[in-house]
Amino acid sequence: MEIKEILENLKENKLSIEQAEKEIKNNQYEDLGFAKIDHNRKERIGAAEVIFCQNKPDEFLSKIYNSIYKEDGEVLGTRASKEQYELVKKDIPNVEYDNISRILKIEKQKEKVGNIVVFTGGTADIPVAEEAAVTAEFFGNKVERVYDVGVAGIHRILSQTEKLDSANCIIVVAGMEGALASVVAGLAKVPVIAVPTSVGYGANFGGVSALLSMLNSCANGVSTVNIDNGYGAGYIANQINKLAVK
Repeated sequence: MEIKEILENLKENKLSIEQAEKEIKNNQYEDLGFAKIDHNRKERIGAAEVIFCQNKPDEFLSKIYNSIYKEDGEVLGTRASKEQYELVKKDIPNVEYDNISRILKIEKQKEKVGNIVVFTGGTADIPVAEEAAVTAEFFGNKVERVYDVGVAGIHRILSQTEKLDSANCIIVVAGMEGALASVVAGLAKVPVIAVPTSVGYGANFGGVSALLSMLNSCANGVSTVNIDNGYGAGYIANQINKLAVK
């Protein structure tokens, strides 16, 4: 509940002073003991708190998820397991889980605006790309996916000029040597967010080779997020796309 709504309810005697005080405190954050839920984040930055599900104990995840759902009516959780989906589903039957992106979400209907295009080097990069794409869609962006267009067959990306020209922002997800981000940025007129993945053989060093290639790109307009950080790329793309739409 936002501050204005709390004050209106207090004025109309729908809340007592004690209840209003509690709601205002919760509007700052809700202290669960093991976690402090930032309910004011959506009002402050335009997006509610997102749950990183991996390694969270069941009891903690369940209480955090329920708290955010109660406040906002929608929740985005990343790096979730099938077991965590079954856990949350006991309390919230309409929760959705995607095996590929590992996103656990409850989403309100919303208009998707602008255009973000997500490219991958290969099919092994798709789980990270889907984390980026689903994140961006959750925050109200139109997303197009163009997968398996890596530099090993460069004619594949060269055939996608229409997609390159239609985007407000581009996400490039690639492992191995990570060259695709530089190629795309050399063809595109808009910002490119590069996502190195841990896909590759031994000298890939779990994504470090792709990360260093993307950080050292000589193409203009490339920004690089951390290895396998699809969520981070999706969120930044959301901000860029919304600016373009405005």
